[in-house]
Parts: sequence; structure tokens; C-alpha cells
Amino acid sequence: MKLNMAEEEDYMSDSFINVQQDIRPGLPMLRQIREARRKEEKQQEANLKNRQKSLREEEQERRDIGLKNALGCENKGFALLQKMGYKSGQALGKSGGGIVEPIPLNVKTGKSGIGHEALLKRKAEEKLENYRRKIHVKTQAEEKAAEQFRLRLKHKQDEVKLEGDLRRSQRACQQLDTQKNIQVPREAWYWLGLEEETEEEEEEEKEHDEDEYKSEDLSVLEKLQILTGYLREEHLYCIWCGTAYEDKEDLSSNCPGPTSADHD
Repeated sequence: MKLNMAEEEDYMSDSFINVQQDIRPGLPMLRQIREARRKEEKQQEANLKNRQKSLREEEQERRDIGLKNALGCENKGFALLQKMGYKSGQALGKSGGGIVEPIPLNVKTGKSGIGHEALLKRKAEEKLENYRRKIHVKTQAEEKAAEQFRLRLKHKQDEVKLEGDLRRSQRACQQLDTQKNIQVPREAWYWLGLEEETEEEEEEEKEHDEDEYKSEDLSVLEKLQILTGYLREEHLYCIWCGTAYEDKEDLSSNCPGPTSADHD
């Protein structure tokens, strides 16, 4: 009896006390997640097997099966066609120019009235057309605004260029007139800065002929045209060439023209 007791392991021995348990962090949670997934998959499989088809699904399946099968002799209509000489796969009509396949069956499953789908389609097309029209109008307006902006910018650049050419012409005119001992310019605005100095004098000299133009009545372009014409006639000088020519023949043969565009 004692021998048998000795052979049996004591629950207080080291073999029981020093047993190392698996205490890795998160291990119980992983086991619970796996178990929950297995239960969920089993439940889904059971639901799929036990799911009953709806009445609409059953009707659709029976309809698809019926449409896939060709008509047989048991069909009265097909039997009448055969008696009149019709063969399976043959086109309808006396000359065989009719249809071969039956007219497709379009089953209406909704509760809307006949023509409602066509109405919805027409409304959708009208809505799309209105949207395209709005986009087109918006695009045209943006393009027009951009074009107007470009024109205003170009006009402003042209004005700046004209004013620069006019100042160059006034400086050249003053210098060339001085070289010819001309003390007073033909018009006050022919010389740069002299127009402002002679404003008071012009007010006192209102008894001149009415045909004479005033500088404030002229645009920058008109002043430039008049002054460059004066420089070409009086001094044989072109501001765009930057050259004083020897005579009129030399000017006409070597200068491209009297305008800035001629020199581009």
C-alpha cells in the first residue's frame, strides 16, 4: 500500500507546483475572436440554407426557365403554325422575311402606370439638356469675359506704348528744333513739358482763329501722328528708325513707313 502511494505523484510535489502556464498577452482575446468568427460563419451558412425564396424571386426563376425553353408541339399556337408549314428556326411570313426570335417579354414589376417610365426618361433627358445648356451659357460667358479682359489689357498696353512714343517724339522735336534755332515750337505740346507752362498764355490768346485745334481736344494717337509727320517733313527724322535722313528720297527709300506698325 505504501509502495503504491509512493508511486503516485503527490499534488504538492514540484511536478504540480512548477507547471508553467501560457500567459502570453492577448492570447485569450484572440481565442475569443476566432471563436466568435466561427460561430458567425456557421450562422450565415445556416441562414443561407434555411432562407426561403420570395414570391417575386420564384416567379422570376419560373419565367426565366419558360423563356429559355423553346415552344413544343404541346403548345396550340405552335401546332397551328406547323400545320401551316412553319418549321422551328424559320422566319415568319410567306416570303420568310419576318422575325425569327419571339418578341421579348418586358415584365412590369412596379406599381406605376403605363408610360410612367417613358415620362421619367423624358424628364431625365430634359434635365440633362437643361444642364448642358447652362454649362454652355456659362462657358460662353467666361470666354467672353476673358476676351474682354484681354482686349482691355491690350488697349491699356497700346495706350502706354503710344504715350511713350509721344514723349520720345516731343523730346526729339525739341532737340531738333533747338538745333535749327527754333525758339518757339509750332504747337506748345510739340515740346515735352512746354504745354503745361504755356497753358496760361493760351488762355489769354483766345482771339485766334476758331479753326485751330487745341491740344486737349486731340487724343494721344492724333498727337503722335501729327508730331511724327512734322518730324518727317521738317527734320527728315523717324523716331522708330532713330535716324535723321539726308533728304526726302533717302527717307522714303530707307524708312519702312510713318507708323509703328510699319516698323514691326
